Amino acid sequence: MAAQEQPTVLLVEDEPAQREVLAYNLEAEGFAVTQAGDGEEALMLVDEAAPDIIILDWMMPNLSGIEVCRRLKMRPETRGIPIILLSARAEEVDRVRGLETGADDYVVKPYSVLELMARARAQLRRVRPSTAGVVLEFEDIRLDPETHRVYRASNVLKLGPTEFRLLTTFMEKPGRVWSREALLDRVWGRDIYVDTRTVDVHIGRLRKALCQFGGEDPLRTVRGAGYALG
Repeated sequence: MAAQEQPTVLLVEDEPAQREVLAYNLEAEGFAVTQAGDGEEALMLVDEAAPDIIILDWMMPNLSGIEVCRRLKMRPETRGIPIILLSARAEEVDRVRGLETGADDYVVKPYSVLELMARARAQLRRVRPSTAGVVLEFEDIRLDPETHRVYRASNVLKLGPTEFRLLTTFMEKPGRVWSREALLDRVWGRDIYVDTRTVDVHIGRLRKALCQFGGEDPLRTVRGAGYALG
């Protein structure tokens, strides 16, 4: 899997030893891991580049994990990021509080690392189904991430690797408007410098590829905002 296609996880844990163990296991599962040692750093990292999933410790100094979760779930641009809350609090009232704050899953310490990895994969399948090999469909377009093939009606489309990644991004969230910067992060990778105009060039190529056998252009340009599928 190319680096820019790796699903990204933000790991927020104030215990360095625990954080290192989790980071090691997440990387072994194919995740690109970003680490934060406290809540303020976590919020800053999310603002810089939104991850695909967040694993978040509840008990941290200064800004607690549950407060980080509350803030992220209040903002429209970060509300959809799945959050797995880690906590030593095993009481039902605490679990309910965590879930009501917006956490998508709640794991009680001490936990099985294997179980936590399985839960992370389950959340990822929900938000990035292509990483689990799920065939994506939108109207008459079908994308198979395992065979790397795209079909429109009964025709096989010829797409370059960048156009394939762009289409995968659009088809995972039809209707979502992606800014050029967000597409650069997702498709090219946050560590690679590419001019935003490059996005426009590849969008043009993708449009041409999608319409090579006819049919309407399914991509929409949203003035001042970016691009969307449908």
